[in-house]
Amino acid sequence: MDLQDILVHLLNFVAPAFWLACFLPLLGRTLFKPAARRSWWMQCLIVFLIGVTTLSLALWLTGRDAKMVSYAALILACGSAQWLLLRRPGR
Repeated sequence: MDLQDILVHLLNFVAPAFWLACFLPLLGRTLFKPAARRSWWMQCLIVFLIGVTTLSLALWLTGRDAKMVSYAALILACGSAQWLLLRRPGR
């Protein structure tokens, strides 16, 4: 496997976390009033890092990529992170 194949595999591994990280802050700002203390791109970065960590942990625990439990954990972790980011301080 050459460098290009490794890069393609790595990009395909993090693609679900990337798209979810881009989608959730936009959805949060559309459905709810912008109550987040952080900017849109910072929310994307935080959710993306949590998503990649979740996928990596699921890969390590199951030994395989692209299991449905991995994607369920990804959605749960990223959704929880976005919910925490949208909470107002003092509430």
